[in-house]
Amino acid sequence: MASTLRLVSRALPRASAPLCRTTAAAPVRILGTPLGRRHLSVTAPRLEIIKRYTEDHEWISYDTESGVGTIGITNYAQEKLGEVVFIELPDIDSSVEADDSIGAVESVKSASDIMSPVSGTVIQVNDTLNEKPKLVNEDPEGENGWIVKVEVGEGEVERLQEELMDEEAYVRYTQE
Repeated sequence: MASTLRLVSRALPRASAPLCRTTAAAPVRILGTPLGRRHLSVTAPRLEIIKRYTEDHEWISYDTESGVGTIGITNYAQEKLGEVVFIELPDIDSSVEADDSIGAVESVKSASDIMSPVSGTVIQVNDTLNEKPKLVNEDPEGENGWIVKVEVGEGEVERLQEELMDEEAYVRYTQE
């Protein structure tokens, strides 16, 4: 290992003195504590995103740190609907119950209710969809095609994990 480092250091050009003086004012710590000795704080929050799917073809991405669930329709649903032309969004601060309608999606083929996968309170809607409902077709499960953000109610996280499908189970469900 040492011989490899010596070879590399010989191959690299040496910096001129003026360059060394300007960078010496701000020392940089290149090597820290060896990986085996580093300790993570026990109090550091564990950020986890839980993504689940419903039989009605909605998805929810739940952020365990903030307690907020982002809801939208799946790629499978948008493909079956066709070109989306209008989306009815819920009111901010409205209460929603699991399996209740929180809005609707209209396409050139049909209309469909958007069902909430969880109970909670609507804290944000994707207003961009009023002008560009086609974003649901272009990015249904991404950063642009989400429909609503909900502050998930107490006890809903366990139900979300136990009753809703993970991605693998959802893929099997859509292929049946």
